[in-house]
Amino acid sequence: MPSGVRLRLRVLPPLPDGFIADPKNPKFWRRMDKARCASPTGRRNYSKGSPPLCSSNCLPPPTALSARYKPSLRYAILGAGFAGLSVAWHLLKQSSEDSRICIDIYDDAGVGGGASGASGGLLHPYSPKAKLLWRGAECWRECLDLLTIANRAAEARASSSAPQDSFCSFKEGIVWKRGIIRPASQKNVDILRENAQSFSESCYLELLDRSAAQYLVPDLCVPLDLAVYMPLAMTIHPKRYLQALFLACNDLAECEEREVYLFKESINSLHQLSEEYDAVVICLGAKVDKLPQLSGKLPLRTCRGVIAKLQLPSDLPGEYDHQRPSILSDAWLAFREPRSVLVGSTWDWNSKDYASSVSEEEASSAMEELMPKASAVYPPIRNWAFVRAQAGLRAMPPLTPYGSLPLLGCVDDIIGESVKCRYWLVGGLGSRGLLYHGLVGKLTAQAVLSSNESVLPSEFTHWKSISK
Repeated sequence: MPSGVRLRLRVLPPLPDGFIADPKNPKFWRRMDKARCASPTGRRNYSKGSPPLCSSNCLPPPTALSARYKPSLRYAILGAGFAGLSVAWHLLKQSSEDSRICIDIYDDAGVGGGASGASGGLLHPYSPKAKLLWRGAECWRECLDLLTIANRAAEARASSSAPQDSFCSFKEGIVWKRGIIRPASQKNVDILRENAQSFSESCYLELLDRSAAQYLVPDLCVPLDLAVYMPLAMTIHPKRYLQALFLACNDLAECEEREVYLFKESINSLHQLSEEYDAVVICLGAKVDKLPQLSGKLPLRTCRGVIAKLQLPSDLPGEYDHQRPSILSDAWLAFREPRSVLVGSTWDWNSKDYASSVSEEEASSAMEELMPKASAVYPPIRNWAFVRAQAGLRAMPPLTPYGSLPLLGCVDDIIGESVKCRYWLVGGLGSRGLLYHGLVGKLTAQAVLSSNESVLPSEFTHWKSISK
């Protein structure tokens, strides 16, 4: 192989033993003939190069490959978190049946390796004051649709004869727990009671007195005899969900004879992408500030959050029953297993620490902040032992009359791009990325495919009028 040429493979499940040795196997052809060699400049070359791991005489001649697989539309998505994978799915789903599209997803941390994968996974469409968020019912519905799609892909993989691989294992479910409860505090009791009268039927609310709340969660502190209960809310495993959604994108691409690639590498400048893509969708979260073309030009603030994982020692009683809900308060408790819980989150504003790893000092500081809040609402948590901590850097959007909304839209003017509708932004999902990602991915895909920013609600593009 010439010096400087790198192989770039589509992320696929491992093949069974002997699979590669038999090039006549239909599955071999369907998966392996889509891999490509990179050009010496580092970008993929679709017109030449033989697939790795097999000899060139296993395949049709290069001209036939070029005619069959050369895409008519090529898109780059920067980021493989909630926003990025939602955009990828909807681009595949909404594009016309006769279009041959290729989607390249770039993320140096891989699928769910950033703030999305480090989130608590608490899913509901309400504010801390139990008010239905702007377009909350629609966001909830779109998110449930994607969860269903991802879950089907995961179940199909788990039930198949293909071996589970190191990329993702789907023997366990995506949804850990149903139900979330929030006891009222002195500062929000009246507004909670008022807001709870108006709710989405698809995620309804119940007002509970102390007795009813403690029937659901024994030992729960309900000092003001009032708690808001969301029976249909849920706690999910974010990284497992994102891995399943990526798998669903791959499955859909194969069915439609399209292509999806994941590159575990950074894009440090949009100039790296040159003019090879019809559109580039930037879904980098807080890392968007690392792009020189956008650094300091967006109305975003960063906030680093640390989440602690606790475990109930095996020699102690007090398992958290799987039918009990997770808990929201000044600190939230996302119970995943009878003896495992995530507690979060700290808020370190204007941090520039992108690392998901947490030092001993930072973990200790986080525990000092989180444990008093967690034990105030659920005292038995004092018996649970610290296991480890993880962190994510969130990109927080400005407050608008409709709440803190994500930033969507074309950013060609900001970048200084002469070709219109090439660069798009999905940013500022903040701490509600899980709720918003389905809707913003769907809307962004519509805008990209139509090259028309006006299909986006003006509330999502209003940020452009805000001075940084």
